Order: sequence, then C-alpha cells, then structure tokens
Amino acid sequence: MDTTTATVGGLVLALFGGVLLLWCAAEVRLRHRVRRLGVPTVATVVAEDDAHGQLDSAPLLSFSVLPPVDGSGGGRISELVLTRPRGHTPLRRPERFGPGASVRVCYDPDRPCLAVLAAGEVGRAVAADLLWSALGVCCLAAGAALLAAVGR
Repeated sequence: MDTTTATVGGLVLALFGGVLLLWCAAEVRLRHRVRRLGVPTVATVVAEDDAHGQLDSAPLLSFSVLPPVDGSGGGRISELVLTRPRGHTPLRRPERFGPGASVRVCYDPDRPCLAVLAAGEVGRAVAADLLWSALGVCCLAAGAALLAAVGR
C-alpha cells in the first residue's frame, strides 16, 4: 500500500473512531444524567402525519410539564411537549410504540424537549451502546495500526 494512502486512511479511521467514541460517551452520560436527575412522567405516542416521521425508529411522544415555580405566585399552566426520546436506535419501531401507547420517560426540567425512555422501557440499549463503542474502538485501532505501519 502506498505510504500516502496508508497515512490518510489511518488518519481518517483514527479520527472517525475517536469521534465515535466521544459521541458514544457523551450520549450515554447525557441519558444517564436525565434518567437520574430528570422528572419522570408518562408520555403518549402520537400518530404522525409525516411519511418521513413514520419511518423514524424513535416514536413521537407527547407529555405535559409544569413550568418551574419562580416564586411570583402566578398560576402555573401546564405546557404540552412533543419530542422524540434520545438514544433509541433500533432499525424498526417496536410494536409497543404504536400510536396511543403509554410510555414512561424522564425529561430534563430545564429543557423539557430533552427526554429519554425510562430504564424499564429500554430494551437493549446497553447492547446498542456497546456495539457503537466497539465500532469506535475497532476503527481507532485500525487507524493506529495503519499509522504505526507507515511509521516503520
């Protein structure tokens, strides 16, 4: 293999693997933080009119949140939130997420549109996280091996 090709290929693989590992770590940390510190609630899966939205594996969820108490004594009006949960990456939407189904979620009270499925609702999230992390490690290792081979 040409030295330039091996160097560029090694750099691309190492960069891709490193970025993928950082993204996986940030996403897992975010979901864990929202599950631990977020507000639990029950959301309803909403039927989608958009054809592209129906193809998304993450369901469109609707739930109500109360605005934070600011001490002004004013009436608190609930707000309706429409969002998709973070970290849901199966190829097809499971049947249990059909329109009208109730799903337990946790949301960030500061940003209610940031919601994750509750721990009991997540099927194989750990397996998917490990798969993406393993892909990142393999790409990083392959890139490092190519760069080491060029350096000899």
